[in-house]
Amino acid sequence: MEKNLLEQSSKNGAGKVPFEGFDLTNFWKDSDYALKNYVSEPPTDELIASIEQELGYKLPASYIAMMKLHNGGLPINTRFPTEEATSWAEDHIAITGIMGIGCKKYYSLCGGVGSQFMIEEWGYPDIGVVICDCPSAGHDVVMLDYRKCGRNGEPEVIHVDQECDYEITFLAENFEAFIRGLVHEDFYDTSEEDMQEDLRKVAHEEFSPLLSELCARVTEVDNMEEIIRAICTRIVEEKGYFAFHADELSTLMYDLQFWLYTKSYPDTNRQQYLNAYEKIIAFGGSFSTGGYALGFISDWMDDRIRQGMIVGTNDALAFTDTAIEQLLEKIKVYGGRADE
Repeated sequence: MEKNLLEQSSKNGAGKVPFEGFDLTNFWKDSDYALKNYVSEPPTDELIASIEQELGYKLPASYIAMMKLHNGGLPINTRFPTEEATSWAEDHIAITGIMGIGCKKYYSLCGGVGSQFMIEEWGYPDIGVVICDCPSAGHDVVMLDYRKCGRNGEPEVIHVDQECDYEITFLAENFEAFIRGLVHEDFYDTSEEDMQEDLRKVAHEEFSPLLSELCARVTEVDNMEEIIRAICTRIVEEKGYFAFHADELSTLMYDLQFWLYTKSYPDTNRQQYLNAYEKIIAFGGSFSTGGYALGFISDWMDDRIRQGMIVGTNDALAFTDTAIEQLLEKIKVYGGRADE
């Protein structure tokens, strides 16, 4: 069956009518998260021309046709078979969403974590357009590859793996072939095993040296380590894996990490905290998400500053006393007891 999928993904090219005979009506999963972060209004011809000019590449006709029907979002089928192993799996890659044509949604071609951001800030090769984000939160992507066809030609679709020194894996001859080749996650279902492994990790693996240090200095609540493990266990139970995004529990962990760090290092400015962030949980040790998207952290911090919860000068930022009280109240449910 896997061989047939590979043959199908390489042979299905874009015809005269894009996606002829392919049911796009049941392609998307329109959750609240998808509608907020991915899905835009159908693009006008003027917007398409503007985005193409900004990116420096002509977008494939099949991609434009698809976006005019549904402009970005989370597909139901999120796995694509490969002949080579990647950091995700031995025989396939996974995507989270497909970026739409626009700039207003966070996950759109020219949005907050769009194509140019991933190339300029994450170091992905400047050979085309990033069109799909992946569950690794930035550590691998799917791109349109224009190296063979030129900036106005029909690009191939590739997977680029930052975890393996930006290794490139060929996926499909064109965008339509890529879409037709996507399969449901159940075809490669290891979710239960992965979830159990992440539950074990958050329950038992050692904290990073920095996180251990920060927890040891807390006097306001009992059992800070247990609180963190309890919150992260809830995250794994709800998502099926250990990662922080823009959801409520992830935001709670962003708040908690910031408070812990600035409590111990009160003269911390914005850039110093962003530099230190990855040493706390993201890449700090065995208890780790194994990656993070800087855009989530920056957006969280900007939101907290706008809300007046984080205050300070260019030299030092901190939570207000009210924000700290609210945070301590929130973590009580996870086993923390704020000292009277």
